[in-house]
Amino acid sequence: MGVALRGVTRRYPGLTALDEVDLEIEDGTAVALTGPSGAGKSTVLHLVGGMDQPDSGTIEIDGEKLTARQLDAHRRRIGFVFQRFHLLPALTVLDNVLAPVLPRRVGFDRRARATELLDAVGLTGRADALPSELSGGQQQRVAVARALINRPGLLLADEPTGNLDSVIGREIIDLLLSLRERYGMTMLVATHDSEVAASCDRIVRLQDGRIIADERITPADDVLDRLGGLRP
Repeated sequence: MGVALRGVTRRYPGLTALDEVDLEIEDGTAVALTGPSGAGKSTVLHLVGGMDQPDSGTIEIDGEKLTARQLDAHRRRIGFVFQRFHLLPALTVLDNVLAPVLPRRVGFDRRARATELLDAVGLTGRADALPSELSGGQQQRVAVARALINRPGLLLADEPTGNLDSVIGREIIDLLLSLRERYGMTMLVATHDSEVAASCDRIVRLQDGRIIADERITPADDVLDRLGGLRP
């Protein structure tokens, strides 16, 4: 799923969160949004995900302008992963994964897909567990499976490793990237973590609501980053 922001501005009282941002994201790529708190990273995710609307400018999905009338249908094509896991404590792991599709008709076997996704995120055999019985990393894996229940073309992740230690965080970002390839998704990640950003195909840095740098990561760059080396 390709995404384009064209001259997008979003203002809140006393704050311009995004200021005439132009950004194109190719189908199937993984893009990291970086920058300090308040730079506009989460605002980009909210706009692209249809949770908010710009004051001016347009957002295009696969070449078509996203309009207010399309937001509900658009949100069903998007997967969301957040810093907080937002699992329902009284529901089992399986039912948490199923939660987004329980209220409506779907053209697939819900339980079979949820079970497949739990296997894909490394939680085989934990379907009947409660969230309180899982570690933080396992809870985030449940959240990832839930985000994929609709087979989204676009996965949005807002600080997905923010509540995890570095080792578990690395496992989660590797999982997201592997699932992105497995299911052919585009992925947009907002992060403060330089290692998470370097794992993506491209790093877009924001500051004060504007893009100040846009860097494509090559395999050679990635190797140097993983070894702790310096780029020339």
